[in-house]
Amino acid sequence: MQTHFCHCSCNTTCSTAFTLMQYYIIYIYIFFRVFSCTCIIMLISSFALFPVIFPYIQVYQRKSKMKLMFRLPPFYLLLFCATQALGVTIDSVPGFNSDGVIQTELEKTVSLVCQRDSGSEPQADEELVWLRNGALVSLKEGNKEVRSSVCVTPVLYADNGANFTCHLSKNVTFSASIILDVTYPPQISGSEEVTVEEESDLLLQCDIEANPPVANTSWTLNGEELDLAAGGFTVTNDGFKIHLLVNKVEKSLHEGTYECSAYSNKYGQHTKTFHVTLTEKTMKFPLMPIIAGLVVVFLTLLLAFASRWKKIAKCCKKISK
Repeated sequence: MQTHFCHCSCNTTCSTAFTLMQYYIIYIYIFFRVFSCTCIIMLISSFALFPVIFPYIQVYQRKSKMKLMFRLPPFYLLLFCATQALGVTIDSVPGFNSDGVIQTELEKTVSLVCQRDSGSEPQADEELVWLRNGALVSLKEGNKEVRSSVCVTPVLYADNGANFTCHLSKNVTFSASIILDVTYPPQISGSEEVTVEEESDLLLQCDIEANPPVANTSWTLNGEELDLAAGGFTVTNDGFKIHLLVNKVEKSLHEGTYECSAYSNKYGQHTKTFHVTLTEKTMKFPLMPIIAGLVVVFLTLLLAFASRWKKIAKCCKKISK
């Protein structure tokens, strides 16, 4: 049966105004009839290529039923196949979750391996590239081709939230990323000796930064929880540090053993102890008034000496005669 390109030259009128539903039928037909071998193309991208292949769509009529035929030259088939480029994937020890997050702890080791997806041969001089938070990671020769590995050891505080990305050197759109989630307890422990004078201010500080964040914190004095309202205590907490401020300390009220505690659901309770000793207030002489007084005394003596200089000179002359 004779077929025609859709130029409206058939006995029955051929309309080029395909409906949206007919477009979808064409795309599905192309996918299953042309690319069912090994070439996989995303249907979304075919919207941009439809005007290119449209002239090669043929329409014929048989018994009042419209049917579609596709005659794609090898060039366009090759073009579609070429869009299935190589990608990259990352494997890790320990593994990552569905969000691409690796959970680890301080002083541990994290191994990352990036490799090309199986497929055609890579382009000439194309390598695998690693980035850490956008900064290039230095790799040894031989660790950049089909497979590339990066080892993070030991894991540090600074690695928490670090983003590692692997991509092809000539096509950054083909990339894979993971994020490190480093868990660690609050860094408070041990004891500290603190000495202050009465009627001065006392400031104590604990580092409570942790991952996951601590659930709650508390202060005690001599084993009893602080009464913030009655004792003149002020506590501030910014999630990283917790401060205890006591204004104008008194020996009978504020001397003793303070404990700062932070509780973590993962790591339990951590405590730091402060042994606070108060000394009697010493009398302090103001320096500026003393200096001013000395200057006044010096100037007074100088003026007195100048006013009597003539009399002193006459006496000296008489004695010399």
